[in-house]
Amino acid sequence: MPKYSETRKLPFSDQQMYDLVADIESYPEFIPWCTGTRIRSIKEEGEKTIVDADLLITFKIFHERFRSIVEFLPDTRKINIRYLEGPLKYLESQWLFTVEGSGCIVEYQVEFEFKSKLFQKIAGFIFQEALQKIVASFEKRAMDIYQ
Repeated sequence: MPKYSETRKLPFSDQQMYDLVADIESYPEFIPWCTGTRIRSIKEEGEKTIVDADLLITFKIFHERFRSIVEFLPDTRKINIRYLEGPLKYLESQWLFTVEGSGCIVEYQVEFEFKSKLFQKIAGFIFQEALQKIVASFEKRAMDIYQ
């Protein structure tokens, strides 16, 4: 199963970066290929918030909906994402934000698997490139908002 991870040291607070990633409804404004979002439900469970959300992705002739459960853990500055339905067989990812000097360390990890093994071989590399662009888009968004 392909895995991708990225760690970046950014000149923004862990809270700022956490808030930026947690703002799902703003994704179409800055994430490549994201054409829409829909929040299906929000539920509070003690210290965490659980959101059932759709991400609408358009890339050339492909129009796909990715439905996920997103678990927000503000006390630990962690966001866990568990894929529910869409074009993939499996996807789990996690964001972690930790204080580092006057900024923070942003860690992003994802594991994914396509439904088709053939498509996995063909699209796996492209998917990793897309993930890199998405992580970079969060950094650029932080620079646009916080600087």
